[in-house]
Amino acid sequence: MYSVKEVIIVEGNYDKIKLSGFIESPVFAVDGFRIFNSDEMQKAVKTFAEKTGIVILTDSDSAGLKIRAFIKQLIKNGTVFDAFVPEIYGKERRKAVGGKEGILGVEGIDENVIIDAIKKSGAEVSGKSQKRKMAQPVKKADLYKLGISGGENSAIMRKKLLAELNLPTKMSANMLISVIDRLLNKEELYALVDKIKKM
Repeated sequence: MYSVKEVIIVEGNYDKIKLSGFIESPVFAVDGFRIFNSDEMQKAVKTFAEKTGIVILTDSDSAGLKIRAFIKQLIKNGTVFDAFVPEIYGKERRKAVGGKEGILGVEGIDENVIIDAIKKSGAEVSGKSQKRKMAQPVKKADLYKLGISGGENSAIMRKKLLAELNLPTKMSANMLISVIDRLLNKEELYALVDKIKKM
């Protein structure tokens, strides 16, 4: 069993059940879009962020990204970590048909992949901080210079980079900049984009 210092925020109860099988820390389910209209739920998430910090672990589809963005804009004080699971196509065992976008939700993702995503977010797993210290953080100007943001084909390049990093390919440049410094430093980013351009 793993221990995570922060409260993990997930979309639904099936995600919560999945995590309870290998994580012995609080997991809070927002019941999908219900959080948009629930003052109680919003207050709880804000309190968690202030008291313990939160890890947002939503699905990698469009709905999951909308829920993530909504939760992030709610938090004015406290600590928020973004844990992203890769876009893996398939359907969960309990479902007769897959989701609208055909991407597995958190409940269908392997536990090792989930733990890796939580560690990469910077959250404290098993009592040790997994956040990397970066001497040269990546800035938005780097994304522009590399053609990942603000250019003619930047959406295509960003999608390739996100796929290479096992992050949701629909992620915006702003969301990317908020998580990339936990994954790569500036030198690693430039090397990876150079590799992608040669593919």
